[in-house]
Amino acid sequence: IFSWEGSTMAQVKVLFFASAREAADDTSSTTMELKQDEANTNALRKALAERYPKLSALVLDEENITLALNEEYVPSGQVLPLKDGDTVALIPPISGG
Repeated sequence: IFSWEGSTMAQVKVLFFASAREAADDTSSTTMELKQDEANTNALRKALAERYPKLSALVLDEENITLALNEEYVPSGQVLPLKDGDTVALIPPISGG
């Protein structure tokens, strides 16, 4: 049995809310696989933009989408590592009136 260091994949559950759900073809959740050694919130944003082109403008701009990693907000400008089994929520800005 061969073991390639860095070849392990991290499966991350992604939850979509509000306009993010609409841009992701009305998908409420999906599972993304990222290489474990490259798995972070930036890589996830890029992978989601590739999978869901209509979501691209939202997900690549931190001002448009806030991420929550395992129910904790990811501060703007921070890139956090992801591991197998993590859950990330995409939370668009909430506007009220």
